[in-house]
Amino acid sequence: MSITKEYELVGMQRVSEAVAYALNEMRNYAQPGMTTKELDDYGARLLSEFGAQSAPHLTYGFPGCTCISVDNEFCHGIPSNKRVLKEGDLINIDVSAELDGFWADNGSSFVIGNDINHHQKLVDASKEILRKAINNIKGGVRISEIGNLIETEAKKRGDRVIKNLGGHGIGRSLHEQPDELLNFRNRFDQRRFKKNSVVAIETFISTTSTYTKELNDGWTLIGNKGGYMAQHEHTIVVTDGEPLILTGNNGIFD
Repeated sequence: MSITKEYELVGMQRVSEAVAYALNEMRNYAQPGMTTKELDDYGARLLSEFGAQSAPHLTYGFPGCTCISVDNEFCHGIPSNKRVLKEGDLINIDVSAELDGFWADNGSSFVIGNDINHHQKLVDASKEILRKAINNIKGGVRISEIGNLIETEAKKRGDRVIKNLGGHGIGRSLHEQPDELLNFRNRFDQRRFKKNSVVAIETFISTTSTYTKELNDGWTLIGNKGGYMAQHEHTIVVTDGEPLILTGNNGIFD
């Protein structure tokens, strides 16, 4: 969406506050021995306190409130009573919601407990690259330039990017134009970021895979060549200068 009125900005700020708060609290709440269903139920309670509804459930009938992916699961993991978190697990939580007709999205990868499996380097790379990408977004910048920046920064660190996942426009629904804000330079993409537009910008930084494939559950995505992936995401408003990070209180950059 493009924000043209004050009430639209207020609406986006309110729903963004809800998803950011839920994500940050879920990260703090997660611990070894907890199931991903317990963690999801906690997130659902937090969103309901704001009066917000789960975006993936509302839009796609996703069997959970939030997407929780663990270790080799890259994204869209289904919360389960059978999946128990362990010390050193790499976990990704993606929280998106609707509130009073406005939609926001954010996500974060992190390590449960002590980093005994050495995932923190990948997590840090994803966060650092997202920060750099956001700092370079403003009205008039080519979308493909940001994709090129993300991939270049990943390669500098010895990592790869997932090429069939990307950020997206958001605001009046979960996924809007511009879609496919990809993590690499698509030389055929001549689009530019537009001032006052709202986008969910996200990194998909991988150790070995460059594409994802879907499991038999119809939701969960894993890497085509295995390995691990870290994702971080903010909902932002594009301006002529520094973007307005609507989900800034989710703690990603703290």
